[in-house]
Amino acid sequence: MDEAFPFEGKVFVSDLQGPVTANDNARELTSALIENGDRFFQAVSRYEGVLANIVRKDGVKAGDTLRLILPFLKAYGATDSSLLRMSREGLRTVPGAGKTMRYVQEFMSSFLVSTSYEHYVGAACEEIGFPFENAFCTRLSMDMYDLEDWESQTLRNLAQEIARMPLIEVPENARNVRDLGQDDRPLVRRMEEIFWSEMTDLSSYQLISQVNPVGSDEKATSVVEICKRLSVPLEDCMYVGDGVTDVRALQVVRRSGGLSLAFNGNVHALREADVAVISDNTIITSVLAEVFYRGGREAVLEMVEEWGMDELRRSGLVHDYLLRECARLFPGRLPTVRRIDKDNMASLVEESSRMRAKVRGAPLD
Repeated sequence: MDEAFPFEGKVFVSDLQGPVTANDNARELTSALIENGDRFFQAVSRYEGVLANIVRKDGVKAGDTLRLILPFLKAYGATDSSLLRMSREGLRTVPGAGKTMRYVQEFMSSFLVSTSYEHYVGAACEEIGFPFENAFCTRLSMDMYDLEDWESQTLRNLAQEIARMPLIEVPENARNVRDLGQDDRPLVRRMEEIFWSEMTDLSSYQLISQVNPVGSDEKATSVVEICKRLSVPLEDCMYVGDGVTDVRALQVVRRSGGLSLAFNGNVHALREADVAVISDNTIITSVLAEVFYRGGREAVLEMVEEWGMDELRRSGLVHDYLLRECARLFPGRLPTVRRIDKDNMASLVEESSRMRAKVRGAPLD
C-alpha cells in the first residue's frame, strides 16, 4: 500500500458521508431492496443505538447497523454488483466536493475514512476523482455467501416482523435499559432474541460475525496509521468529520495539536471538534485546508476568529482562485465558521442541524 502514501508534509483526512457526499447509503440500499426497508432500517438503527450507548454490549459499536442488516440485504437479493450499481446511480455529492478533494490533493496527502460499504466508497471515489487505494472503509463481499431458499424466507419474515415493530424511543438521559419506557423494553428483548439467538445458526450470520464496520475507533486507528506511515506528526493532520463515528478521530487529532473540523456536524462531532463549518458548499473546507497547510492549526484558528472575506484576503494564505470562488458563491457573507466553545455550542448544534438536513435531504440523527 506504499503507493497510497505519495507525499510528505501535512495530511488531510475526511469522512465521506456528510463532508463529501450527501447520501445515507446503507439506508437507501435497504429502502430499495427490502420491503418496508426504510422502517426496517430505522428500527435496527434504533436498536443498535441502545446496544452501543446504553447496554454497551461487548463487540457492538456505533456503525454496526451496517453489519446487522447484511443478512437481510442478502435475503432480498443483494449482490456485490447490485450494491455497486445502486450506489453509483444514487450517488449525491455535496456541492463543491469534487473540486475540494482534487484541490487538496495537490498539496497534501489526502485520505478518506468511512463507515460505508466499499461498493459505495468506490462509486464515490470514481465520481470525485479520488484514488480508492487512499480510502479506508467497510470491506465485504456479498457474493461469498449463498443462501438456501428456506433461509432467505426466514430472514424475509424476520425483516417484516422488525419493520412492523414500533420504533424504540430512547429518553435523552437514559443510562440503562430500565430507563426505557415499558413499551420499549419488550422491543429490545425481541431484537435481542432475533439477532443474538434465532439468527446465529444461519449461514448468513457470518455477515454479522465476520464483517467489521469502520466505526469510531477504527477511524481513529486509521488516522494514526496514516500519519505513522508518512512519518508525519498528528499535529500536522487535519481531520474533517460530521457524526458519531468521527468522534474518536476528531478527539485524537485535536488532543495531538492537529486541526479537527466538524462539517455540518451533529452534536457528537461538534463536542470534539475545534472548528464548526456550516455550509452548503465544500469550498470552505478547501480554504481551511490551504490555510492549515500554509500556516498550521494556529493560523486557522486565528482566521476563524476574524472570519470574513476581508480576513481571507488580508491573510495572504488563501489562493486567488479560492477568493474569487468564495466571492462568487457567497456574495453577501460567508457561511458560518466558528471556533467551538461551551458558550456557542447550543446555537451551533441548532444551526448545523438545519444545514445538515438541507444538504443531506433529511435529519439523520
